[in-house]
Formats: sequence, C-alpha cells, structure tokens
Amino acid sequence: MFSGIGVTELILILVIALVVFGPGKLPDVGRALGKSIREFKNAEKNIIEDVTVDEEKKSTSTKA
Repeated sequence: MFSGIGVTELILILVIALVVFGPGKLPDVGRALGKSIREFKNAEKNIIEDVTVDEEKKSTSTKA
C-alpha cells in the first residue's frame, strides 16, 4: 500500500500533521481517518457483492 513512501516520508508527514493540528486534535484526526477508510472499504465490499449478485441473476435468468 505504501510502496512509494519510506520511513523518512512518514515521519515528515506525522511532524507536519502535529504542527498543523496540534497534539490535542491529532488523535481525533487519526480516529476520523480510520473510520473513513473503514467505511470506504465496507462500501466497496457492498458494491462488489451487489455486482456479483446481479451477474448471478443475469446468468440464471438467461439459462432458464
């Protein structure tokens, strides 16, 4: 996932985030980011399941 980002770049990003958001807000920002990623993955999974179900319905209706 982070194939192009090394340790130095991650540390730099964390330092910039710390300066921008401050130490008090940083946990909230991380929590919100994690929740957003989790919701995106769930939505992606639901879309894939819907497409799979639709394809199965199409294949069974053309066979009958």
